[in-house]
Amino acid sequence: MPTPSEVTRTFLRWREGDNSALEALLPLVYDEMRRLAASYLRAEREGHTLQPTALAHEAYLRLIDQRSVTCQNRAHFMGIAAQAMRRILADHARRHRALKRGGDAARVSLTDQEIAAEPREVEIQELDTALEDLAKLEPRQARVVELRFFGGLSIEETAEVLAVSPATVKRDWTVARAWLHRELRGSGG
Repeated sequence: MPTPSEVTRTFLRWREGDNSALEALLPLVYDEMRRLAASYLRAEREGHTLQPTALAHEAYLRLIDQRSVTCQNRAHFMGIAAQAMRRILADHARRHRALKRGGDAARVSLTDQEIAAEPREVEIQELDTALEDLAKLEPRQARVVELRFFGGLSIEETAEVLAVSPATVKRDWTVARAWLHRELRGSGG
């Protein structure tokens, strides 16, 4: 497993225009991206057509396709990758729902450690919409949810990515979870 500093150095080389760094980047982050994708898909409906490898590859391709992506380190990259995976899953759910005209929508299970106070299922589309609403009110809190829930980052890693203190992340995480719980419960999710 590569060290965080090795990954960070590779990101810096890529950001400075070294295209060979991009080729070196995938092997350094691939296993972690695939684990993240697998954890997302475990929470999806049974029979989901996306596989962890496909989700990880799609997110990676979206990220390297964007020249405006500037990553400072591994944690920052994984946060951006988590956001890309969330968007891919939300898009997939919208397409699936359109095909089924509302039936058999993709679902995500949220636990106390994540968003809800008790285990329950919430449609990924509803969660995506709620996060967009939260981002309009409190952008940093929405980003904390993306990094912690979707990115799997620790409090400390999230604080590093957002350039705030761990105490601020803890506070934002607590408030955002409560807000999302209320919003999702009110939407019937």
